[in-house]
Amino acid sequence: MKEGAAAEAQQPAARPAPAGGTPVEKEPATGPPKPAPRSKGRKKANTTQGIAHVFATFNNTIITITDRSGNAICWSTAGSSGYHGSRKSTPYAAQVAAMNAAKKALEAGLKEVEVFVKGPGQGRESAIRSLSQAGLSITAIKDVTPIPHNGCRPPKRRRV
Repeated sequence: MKEGAAAEAQQPAARPAPAGGTPVEKEPATGPPKPAPRSKGRKKANTTQGIAHVFATFNNTIITITDRSGNAICWSTAGSSGYHGSRKSTPYAAQVAAMNAAKKALEAGLKEVEVFVKGPGQGRESAIRSLSQAGLSITAIKDVTPIPHNGCRPPKRRRV
């Protein structure tokens, strides 16, 4: 008990704030230095060519635009574009998501894209159409949907 009171007496007392309301300067903190803050601005892409990956599922459409080596430049989804629930799976939601991704890609300096389409969803064609309408030049369209050679058992058919 006495040791704690002695330790408190040795530390300098905190000075109260002056009447003007300006804060009192604190002593510099001891410890490891803080790392420099990271910049939040996007780097401009070195290339003007990229790849647009359109992943259309039954519930959502995901558009990711990458450079040639696969590093993501920007992305957008139907869900992040403001659609939720069953509206995410509509072709219009895929169109809006593709427009958002294309705008970000154009800001990053992209001009030409190859389009890789994957999945059975409704938003495949509308996403491709809106990528070209947004100002990106489409050089090739490839379907990369994985087709099983009798792999996993599919879900049972719906009886409505």
